[in-house]
Amino acid sequence: MFTQILACLLACAASIQAATFNATDYGAVGDDKTDNTAAFTKCIEAVIAAGGGRMFLPDGVYQGRIVIPPLGGPSWITVEIVGESEPTPVFGTIGSFPLQNKGTIVKSLETSGSAVISAASGSLYSGFSGVYVVVRNLDVRTYDNPRIGGIDLNYAAQCRLENVVVSTDVYNVQASQPTHATTGLVTPANNNGALTVLRNVLVSGYDTGILVREHTDADHIVVASNIHGIKFSFAHHASRFGRIGTYRNTHHVTVAGKHGFSIGQMNTEQPGAGQTNTHNAWQTLLSDLNDPNNLGTGEINYWVVIGGVGAVDTFTKNGGTGIRARRIGSLLGGSN
Repeated sequence: MFTQILACLLACAASIQAATFNATDYGAVGDDKTDNTAAFTKCIEAVIAAGGGRMFLPDGVYQGRIVIPPLGGPSWITVEIVGESEPTPVFGTIGSFPLQNKGTIVKSLETSGSAVISAASGSLYSGFSGVYVVVRNLDVRTYDNPRIGGIDLNYAAQCRLENVVVSTDVYNVQASQPTHATTGLVTPANNNGALTVLRNVLVSGYDTGILVREHTDADHIVVASNIHGIKFSFAHHASRFGRIGTYRNTHHVTVAGKHGFSIGQMNTEQPGAGQTNTHNAWQTLLSDLNDPNNLGTGEINYWVVIGGVGAVDTFTKNGGTGIRARRIGSLLGGSN
């Protein structure tokens, strides 16, 4: 019996090992100068040929793009993109700090085209691809005022992101005003088939931090120094956010389409007197909730802090008649 169990465990271990594909075996080099796009493509193709699996990236700085090619039905597969170590989510509201090139970093300096990580459209149905994308332990970067996005999974069927940082390669307070309408993270829009799970995700420096589509469940999220921190687009199905830290976005939450959602705790800090300069004055808050066309239906529990002042009972709404917002600890009903 013991021999049989041991043989089974060894077989399982071999199977797990066979499903992991090290990008360096396909030519990827984490030296912050080699274009690894072709090597990434070879590795992803190997994962897909195996019916799914894990693309593993050892610690290093990898320039290039990761594009998941289109997949049709009826089979769906899982494609994991996993870094060796969990990134440090460096962000703040004051000061000036250089980002560290530690951990597993994937970045692109391209000025047009797809995001650093993207899923191409497929033939599953309505242009979606039959792929469940998992991204873990990864620091994804572009550059200040980027012309490309960070992670675009619009056409993926489903996704899960865990321990992921998407930034413009500068400490967020130093970010220039985004002028190219790019997005740090785009989630799947695949209607009934969509599923997005986000855990420990930070996005900073884009026009839109996170574009929220269908069936999104998120917790421990930070959006900092974006024009729109979280943007809810049209969705048939509701989204749930646990805790969100929203810092120095022009609009912390924007509603751009009919969407039902709840935010369990929205912790926000606005810059106080003397905490902005001519370079980052655009990060001064215009609205905590920006829903000018009253398209949202939802609830927000908030806690607002002003730098150098402390907690205040001030929550600025632009529209949002269908969204109940109340300060943590307030009586049920709060402010509307």
